[in-house]
Amino acid sequence: MINDKRLFYASCFALITTALSFSIRAGILPQLGEQLELSAAQLGSINSMWFFGFPIAMVIGGLIYHTVGGERIMQFAFLAHAIGIILTIYAGSYMTLMISTFLIGLGNGCTEAACNPLIADTYKGNKMSTMMNRFHMWFPGGIVVGSLISFFMTKAGMSWQAQIWIILIPTVIYAYLFWGQKWPKAKVEEAGTVIGNLKGMITPLFIFILVCMWFTAQTEFGPTQWVELILKSSGAAPMLVLALITGTMAVARYFGGNVVHQFNTTGVLLISAILATIGLYLFTTVTGPAVYGVAIIFALGVAYFWPNMIGFVADYIPKSGALGMSVVGALGMLSSFFMQPIIGGWIDSNRAEAAAAGLEGDALELATGQATLATINFFPIILIVLFTILFFWMRGKKKVDEELEVAL
Repeated sequence: MINDKRLFYASCFALITTALSFSIRAGILPQLGEQLELSAAQLGSINSMWFFGFPIAMVIGGLIYHTVGGERIMQFAFLAHAIGIILTIYAGSYMTLMISTFLIGLGNGCTEAACNPLIADTYKGNKMSTMMNRFHMWFPGGIVVGSLISFFMTKAGMSWQAQIWIILIPTVIYAYLFWGQKWPKAKVEEAGTVIGNLKGMITPLFIFILVCMWFTAQTEFGPTQWVELILKSSGAAPMLVLALITGTMAVARYFGGNVVHQFNTTGVLLISAILATIGLYLFTTVTGPAVYGVAIIFALGVAYFWPNMIGFVADYIPKSGALGMSVVGALGMLSSFFMQPIIGGWIDSNRAEAAAAGLEGDALELATGQATLATINFFPIILIVLFTILFFWMRGKKKVDEELEVAL
């Protein structure tokens, strides 16, 4: 018998592991650089391995999900997480950190590859949307928790190794919860084979969603990855802004099922793009405490992108199965791998232009940040057009669960 609650809780702890590996690693970077005498470029290369391992594991995991089973994929995730965490703790060199971060990235990618189809196959209709959003709320929620843990442990003078040990706690918990559990079968027969998945993916709708995913990922990760540099002279504390954004996203995703039931998936995506555009625009015009209010608007915009892009594939392109969901998520991460250096180039270019205009100090940094956000804002503007097309494209089309009910 399938214990859906235990499987769901295990999935959440696995995603918390992913979130802690993201936030705690960000918090210990200064200590790592100082203790191991690493340059900023070396630290950046170490972090990039997190994004590199993630999509590789997602795609491979999606390919073998129905062959080896989700439970085997999560067993590998546990090994990759555990070995990566322990290697990080005892790392004494740049190369060891590169390898350990890559392993953690693999574990994170396996989590997405196994848990997304698990939730899609376990729940039906609006319940699936609800649980998919509640599962994905633990990424921003875990980032908030990890950021606070790292902040207070660093403030207390605790070592970076002690902080990394914390990541092992949810890792052990999810391994225990998954152990010996039976996993659900695919809802649609064709979704249980790689050939069926590939047929489901070679469609105009799936390709369209891939294009949308590129822009949704960059709307979310573009500003948040550079929040310290972009907002440091805005009159607000950048890390508090980040905590407010991720905290708001977590709360919004908890109630995501009700929102999707009210506006449908395509409606939610369109509204999200509009709110994200407004939020990014306001970031370029306000300073001081008002930035915190804008952060909430922006967070409400990006909160529903990732879970509902995955949920859309599960609902409307079911034959693509686990592989389809994995490819969509992997593209989102790969877009960050490619776009982060480009956004960094925008920052450098905007700073040079502002300096050439005679600006200095905080005025220079404020102008740089606002100009960069104005450029990033083209992503959600494009999404408004794309999701408007998607909204009318999907009008009248039924989700897979509704089709199955009619067939029965």
